[in-house]
Amino acid sequence: MSAQAQLRVGVIGLGMGRHHCTAFAAHPNSNVVAVADLDAERLGRVGDEFGIEARYASYEEMLKKESLDIVGIATPTFLHRPMTLAALEAGCHAFCEKPMAMNADDARVMRDAANTAGKRIMIDFSFRFTEVSQALHAEVEKGVLGDIYYGRSIWLRRNGIPGFGGWFGQKDKSGGGPLIDLGVHRLDFALWLMGYPEPEWVVGATYDHLASKRAAAAGERYDVEDIAVAMIRFKNGATLEIEASWEGHIQERELMETRLLGTEGGLLQKNIDGGYAWENEFYFEKDGELIDFTPDISEDTGISGPAHFVDAIINDEPHTATGDEGLICMQILDAIYQSAESNRPVMLDG
Repeated sequence: MSAQAQLRVGVIGLGMGRHHCTAFAAHPNSNVVAVADLDAERLGRVGDEFGIEARYASYEEMLKKESLDIVGIATPTFLHRPMTLAALEAGCHAFCEKPMAMNADDARVMRDAANTAGKRIMIDFSFRFTEVSQALHAEVEKGVLGDIYYGRSIWLRRNGIPGFGGWFGQKDKSGGGPLIDLGVHRLDFALWLMGYPEPEWVVGATYDHLASKRAAAAGERYDVEDIAVAMIRFKNGATLEIEASWEGHIQERELMETRLLGTEGGLLQKNIDGGYAWENEFYFEKDGELIDFTPDISEDTGISGPAHFVDAIINDEPHTATGDEGLICMQILDAIYQSAESNRPVMLDG
């Protein structure tokens, strides 16, 4: 495809999808030409903000009437599969919010449909695309850690259920609680740094002691976990611990960190003061001396997920955060929930 090509983008769901609009509109080779949302007020507001005339209450109508190259899907999780399949059937590439799907079976159907259609699917694993994350990954790619054998990746909140009383807390719409909402980000981030090793088995546990009581008192539906914890064993012998919570009695308002240990060094990425600013550090030992190293961060290293997707399509190059990687994440999440329910380790088919 020519480097001068202009990709036509449609976005479905304008809550999180507003961020899709911002990123796609900022790229010189993509233009958001259509949006769809059931909320008429939001549809009008976002349409006005980005100067988009083609506005639809029905995504099916948008796909039928508009000639699009990319469709951004930023809707509740239970809609990811049908909307992605519809976009692919309409001849579009799909940029889908995380988690990829409700479960691994749906994710596999989506991945396979993209392959059959000869189209791309990318999952919005946005934490890969910050300047600090790109700088961290660049160092890891040089092999500075040696062989990574252990990791721990967490996202814990003291009190922070999104949209309490809404679809996030309803398993038939969300697929699960903080594990599938927050944990999927830190899981993908750790796997990305580790080179996406093949999982062998998982053991996990979930708890719902806090929010379920508050929901019952408020007369709200809530049938997902407050916190999930798990250990993943990979076929290369490495292990990874995962923790994710919306509520828990911790000191920090919000704590996100990923720590990896390798044969030649270790690393830590951690959020600062409970916010969304980050610090990276590497740890080494040389000639008996302990060395802490902070990589240089260039403003040129950061790129949004949508911008990366556009670049890959325009230049006919591979993209990251693929459907294959989204599927691996969903297989691991499914296994964690299955292990928690059965109180047993779960083997993953290779």
